[in-house]
Amino acid sequence: MAYVITEKCHGERYGLCAGVCPVEAIFPGTYQGKDFMVIDPALCISCGACAAECPVGSIVESEDMDAAYAKINAELADKFRSNPKVTPRSKDEAPKKAGNTLK
Repeated sequence: MAYVITEKCHGERYGLCAGVCPVEAIFPGTYQGKDFMVIDPALCISCGACAAECPVGSIVESEDMDAAYAKINAELADKFRSNPKVTPRSKDEAPKKAGNTLK
């Protein structure tokens, strides 16, 4: 099963996850007018590197843990694939999104 980027990333986007993905399965884009990242489930090898890197814990290890966002990731992956690579934010930077905290 593929890892999934969840609602915590929607409007937050640190982008650090994309830099550690060994198979380049993570892409940035805009969803509902807000910055977001997605994991392409067809490319993800479930290594966990991305989840360990996310400073707000927005990545879960299974599609079953957030079926709604698993579907969103899968639907947006092809659209986001051709977007320019993301410029990461510092993992020490305070979250932009209310309710998110650094882990």
